[in-house]
Formats: sequence, structure tokens, C-alpha cells
Amino acid sequence: MPDLRSLMVPAYLLAALLATPATALEETLLTGTMEKMRVLDAGAPAATAYVRADGGAGDLSDHAGQVVVLNFWATWCAPCRAEMPSLQALQDSLGDEGVEVVTMAFGRHNPAQMERFWEETGITSLPLHRDPDASLARALGVVGLPHTVILDAEGNIVAELAGEADWSAPETLALLRSLLPE
Repeated sequence: MPDLRSLMVPAYLLAALLATPATALEETLLTGTMEKMRVLDAGAPAATAYVRADGGAGDLSDHAGQVVVLNFWATWCAPCRAEMPSLQALQDSLGDEGVEVVTMAFGRHNPAQMERFWEETGITSLPLHRDPDASLARALGVVGLPHTVILDAEGNIVAELAGEADWSAPETLALLRSLLPE
């Protein structure tokens, strides 16, 4: 029979393991505008359906293989208006590397007003997807706007940020690059 003491993990080692963050994001990359980000271990989202910009059915699985920056916004939301250009800059910077910004209008929106919002804020390549009944937003725990959920390349929720952020800041780009598959 083996000596049980040799199988036991010393208490100091167990304490160190439990104190170690689940991801390097917490320790090294949550700086600057990303300090507000909450790292999650939520797995795949329960609801994934939305309405694409062309009116067809969309699903978060359509973005498999990409790190998704899923941003909930509204035309009436002043902080959304302020942060949208940085989301456009993020897409321009990291889109070719495997990061995809997926913008999702929260609740009922008039497509013409959404297009006007894009023109007024200088948005040229972000999608005008909609979550008309807010079922996707509810499933992801969105309670205020703007609200951004980060999905890894496997479609798992890894983080969220409630409120406005600078999505084009160097610390943001570093954080998102760290999630890209190697």
C-alpha cells in the first residue's frame, strides 16, 4: 500500500494553486481601459440567435474560429456613440488576425436610424445586426449599454465589460491577441 503522505498535496502548494488566477488576463492584461473587464468562465452561451443586417437569421456559431467582441449598443445610447469609433478601429487593426467585432443593436431599432448612426459616427465596416426581442442580451446578462461580451475562438464566453471602453487602446489589442489560437 502506498504511503498516503506522498500522495497528499502540501497545504502551501494547494493554497498557491487556488490563489493563482484562472487566466493570465486577470494578472497581466487587465490594465487601462480593460481594468473594468470581468473575466468569466461561463462556457458557451445559452442563446445564440440574432437577426443579421440583411434581415436573415444569424447565430453566434457563424463566427466560429474567431475571437468575437460582441458589443450591445443602441442608437439612443450616448456612451455607445462615443465608443463605436474605437470598435471600428479594433476591427481595422485585428480583423485580419482573427478578431471579429460583432455589433448588436439592443431591442427594437429602425434600420434607417441604425444606418444614420453609423454614418454619423464614421462606421464603415461593422455589421448592423439586431437583437430585436433582446433574448440574446438577456441570455448574456446584459442590463445596461454599452455592454461587450468576449467569446474565444471556440465560442465560449471568456469575459465581459459593462460600460464604455477604448477598444483600440494598446492594452485592449494585447488582451485580444492573447486569446487568438496559436
